[in-house]
Amino acid sequence: MTGFGQEDAATTFDPLRPKLIRVAYRMLGSVADAEDMVQEAFIRWIRADRPSVREPEAFLRRTVTRLCLDQLKSARRQRETYVGPWLPDPVVEEEQEEDVTLPLMLALERLSPLERAAFLLHDVFGLGFEEVAETIQRDPAACRQLAARARSHVREARPRFKVDQQHGLELATAFFTASRSGDMKALGAMLAADVSIHADGGGKRSAAIKPILGLEAVMNVHEHLAALFIKHGSHLVHTGFVNGLPGFVTREADGELQTTALEIEDGKVVAIYVVRNPDKLKHLH
Repeated sequence: MTGFGQEDAATTFDPLRPKLIRVAYRMLGSVADAEDMVQEAFIRWIRADRPSVREPEAFLRRTVTRLCLDQLKSARRQRETYVGPWLPDPVVEEEQEEDVTLPLMLALERLSPLERAAFLLHDVFGLGFEEVAETIQRDPAACRQLAARARSHVREARPRFKVDQQHGLELATAFFTASRSGDMKALGAMLAADVSIHADGGGKRSAAIKPILGLEAVMNVHEHLAALFIKHGSHLVHTGFVNGLPGFVTREADGELQTTALEIEDGKVVAIYVVRNPDKLKHLH
């Protein structure tokens, strides 16, 4: 393949890359894997008979989705041996991303790869079932069933309460301040009675092996952590939206980054998602 051929391929591909990464990340929950799938799609695009492709975006979306379906099979096996709760790689943005929030991504983990693809392509990315069918190589009626099954599974995970962006960021800042300074009264006032903590250390940094459930247990954990934060430090790097939820990035005493995302309902924090696994934070550096 000549250099001109590659440049020609890149001219079409590069403007579509962000959209393709978006599809792949929502399929896989891993930034590195999403980038790998999109790069593999580019290699296939270079080799393709490009003049015969009427709609490059549809062709590339199909290619990326099929690569992700293959990748999901091996990812499932890896998840079975994962140490502690698994959370998707944190994506930190300035604006709130509302189509696929972190709780919804966790709900997608419980779907089969085909259900996940049908739901994302139709319900999130707005494709018709004819194109979904062509992408996942099933007939449209089967794709409708897959999406309907997926919808019933993930209905509870879709945001029921729209959180005002500014209020969400203010709550995240207040949560950081109270949790790091040991102001347990202020912290307790922000938490719902059924609040939970989900911490992903991946066996590489200390984190609870199981979710911590209920206000009393969560407060006990934060009282213990506050003593460590006061002694060793925990520095705010950025406040923003982590996978669509208000949250923040910190640099902890070991020099590593950490993300905290807060799920909020009725003005109270109902879930705290903490990613500590350094493999999932590399892209944030």
